[in-house]
Amino acid sequence: MPKPEQSELFSPAPLPIAALSDAERLACLRLIRSENVGPVTFRELINHFGGAQNALDALPELSRRGGFGRPVRVCPAPDAERELENARRCGAISLFTIEPGYPAMLARIDAPPPMLYVKGRLELLNKPAVAIVGSRQCSAAGTQLAQRFGHDLGKSGLVVVSGLARGIDRAAHEASLASGTIAVLAGGLDWIYPREHADLQRVIGEQGCLLTDRPPGFNPREKDFPRRNRFIAGLSYGVVIVEAALRSGTLTTARYANDLGREVFAVPGHPLDPRAEGTNRLIKQGATLVTDAEDVIETLQPIIGRQAFREAVDETDFASASETPRTSLQPISPTVAVRRQPDGPEDISAVLEALSPAPIAIDVIARSTGLTIQSVQIALLELDLAGRVERHGLSLVSLKAP
Repeated sequence: MPKPEQSELFSPAPLPIAALSDAERLACLRLIRSENVGPVTFRELINHFGGAQNALDALPELSRRGGFGRPVRVCPAPDAERELENARRCGAISLFTIEPGYPAMLARIDAPPPMLYVKGRLELLNKPAVAIVGSRQCSAAGTQLAQRFGHDLGKSGLVVVSGLARGIDRAAHEASLASGTIAVLAGGLDWIYPREHADLQRVIGEQGCLLTDRPPGFNPREKDFPRRNRFIAGLSYGVVIVEAALRSGTLTTARYANDLGREVFAVPGHPLDPRAEGTNRLIKQGATLVTDAEDVIETLQPIIGRQAFREAVDETDFASASETPRTSLQPISPTVAVRRQPDGPEDISAVLEALSPAPIAIDVIARSTGLTIQSVQIALLELDLAGRVERHGLSLVSLKAP
């Protein structure tokens, strides 16, 4: 997976950096929301006219000279004021590419989003970060790996970035809350998907950082998720892929990371598990094979710099994270309640979803599914009698190969 030279990747953003007044902030938002003004056009207008208000004043004439058949629609000031007020009600602030605090890594990509809404610990946006993404329908082993990577990379001083989806994303966020995590959303900050992540999203907005380029109230469409994936890659020095099918949307994040010159890491999986076909193919294509956080750190440390790693570790409070054993990482969010009574076929379906051809411990299956140990054991017994699972000793079990 050839990447751009580091000198190209880390060249300074060309935009001026200056504090914005309320009037300038409003003018910037109006410019962004005006007709036919995209990220590149925004940048060029600001650079050419020296400010958003001057650019707004010039839009009608510029469009007329360009041959537009009617006056270009300029975002009305009341509309922009309403949007900013809605963001404030969500507890968010706006960040523009032309002001301090905008994520430096994201600013360096081609056509960065001209404005972000962010909520939470803003200092996380400019700390060294690595993304962890993967399958929504992940196995219990994949969940455990994502937790380990999230916990250990956070402990090393890296902020963990992901997309707040089910499965791998959730596990990565939960394991890195104590050290620092950023959730990139495809919709507005008040849009919650999946619904069961409401508590996790709230906690990240308090202890980590939520980020989007969409206004409050925006419900994303299918085409908005690849854009979110590009921002995940853009914020990070590297992307760790934990379980991805061949047609997984996760692979778009890997593709964006490669295009942006970021490091692409892939955790190998069992050859018979469809959820590992994408990651295994990435490795064949040149992605860096990793099995633990140390593999990622060894690759990124020369790029980020040892001093940056030391400073990040010094600034991070690991009082709770470092006391959590690697083998017993517990979800921080209480959104998955343990069911006390077995649910028959539903239990079997949940256990099957958590299983893969790779052996996994029964207690890990219980934590992943929210079932009691007893319910998991009953489900496994029925699956064993049906010839669908294989026992490996030491309380390890896997799906039986076809």
